[in-house]
Amino acid sequence: MSGVFLGFKVQSFKIMPLGFIVSFKIDTKNYNKKIMKGNLLVVKKLIIAIAGPLTNLILILILILLDKETILTIPADLLIYSNILVFVFNMLPIYPLDGGRIIKNILQIFFGKIDSIRIINLVSNIFAIFLSFITLYIVILFRNISYMFMLVYIWTLIIRENKIYKTKIKMYKILRNYLAINQD
Repeated sequence: MSGVFLGFKVQSFKIMPLGFIVSFKIDTKNYNKKIMKGNLLVVKKLIIAIAGPLTNLILILILILLDKETILTIPADLLIYSNILVFVFNMLPIYPLDGGRIIKNILQIFFGKIDSIRIINLVSNIFAIFLSFITLYIVILFRNISYMFMLVYIWTLIIRENKIYKTKIKMYKILRNYLAINQD
């Protein structure tokens, strides 16, 4: 919804296990306005990435303030708990989750596109490895393998994003070489 308020047109809409994915058409005028080492498009993407987790926090506060036993036949505590879980999961510093997108966009404003891609890829991989050890410990401690489903989903994201990362880095190297050859 925040993308629409920022002037983007919806290109596609997908329902995923832990939320929605909305793709927007990008207007070239957003590329032309520089903001430090990023551009206006990066700032708009940052606002969109913050909007999802912010919605969860607002829902949590509303549900706490309502102080009702049930809402639409669902226990209020269950709604609060589920929104906390979705918020925490989406704020993990793993790209393409919202937390990873927020970090990537902030890095892009300060360090540029290529460095932000490198840094967020490294952070995502390190955090996924760290999360794997924690998840394995929790599975052994509580003898509950349901946490493994979350870990499999995260590693699916990481593997897919690593492939995209490698392709982007190759593309930037080819482009850099092409520009260097044509400048001579």
